[in-house]
Amino acid sequence: MAELSHSGYSDCVVCGTADHVAMCQRRQSEPLRVGISGLQGSGKSTLARQVQGMLEQRGVATTLFSLDDFYLTQGERLRLAREVHPLLATRGVPGTHDFEWLIDTLDQLSSASVQRPVMIPHFDKHTDDRTESNLWQKISAPPDVTLFDGWCVGVPAQDDESLLKPINALERDDDDNGIWRRWVNTKLREQYEPIWRSLDTLIVLQAPSFDVVERWRGQAERKRCAQGDASALSGDQLARFIAHYERLSRQALETLPACADHLLLLDAERNVLAVEHSRSHPSQ
Repeated sequence: MAELSHSGYSDCVVCGTADHVAMCQRRQSEPLRVGISGLQGSGKSTLARQVQGMLEQRGVATTLFSLDDFYLTQGERLRLAREVHPLLATRGVPGTHDFEWLIDTLDQLSSASVQRPVMIPHFDKHTDDRTESNLWQKISAPPDVTLFDGWCVGVPAQDDESLLKPINALERDDDDNGIWRRWVNTKLREQYEPIWRSLDTLIVLQAPSFDVVERWRGQAERKRCAQGDASALSGDQLARFIAHYERLSRQALETLPACADHLLLLDAERNVLAVEHSRSHPSQ
């Protein structure tokens, strides 16, 4: 169908996704809450921005933010690393976000006003920390649609038996007793799953396998390096970073197709091979 180019997904992919969101929005009187999920490098944030732009062209007031915006500060994650497990110093997995702030933001959007705007934080991945508040997004009116993207949005927790065996060298060497992965899985089940259940519709960019993630993420890191970003990852650094995400990334690949209302099937070059819809949210 179409691929993710330097300028984003093609008009037909964006239009089809925007049509799906608009159809869902027309079906209910309350503001629509949309999850957009995809593994690292899949282009979920790019698609989200394009869909937001198309919806706003149609007169649909749309707010967009990411799960990444709510990462805990570096200091907060270092405290978790000391008190719970050293691997929690690295951002990304469930439990490394400011959960209460995220819930409050989602709940308060419906009553946003000029007098009481909703402030959405911004996380700077170059510094691995939250930015100053003057760079945050200010929402001063209730949106018709909220687009909420993230690499693990919609992913369910695993059963306890699945956690017993390390999935890679990081878990084997740095989490041999399973404390980190059990803690993350508990946070996912108790805190994040209720957020997923509150979504009115789920859009999923389905990668062909976990193997493409390192290449996709590597492309982004090389771009950052070319731009002079000293924090860009490469080689063993990148492989270790991605290893933190592998368990839940594989869980996403296995479980999200059945959960998605609008599923975009990608190949290794991020070409959209097909679009599938659940019975509850059929294509127009």
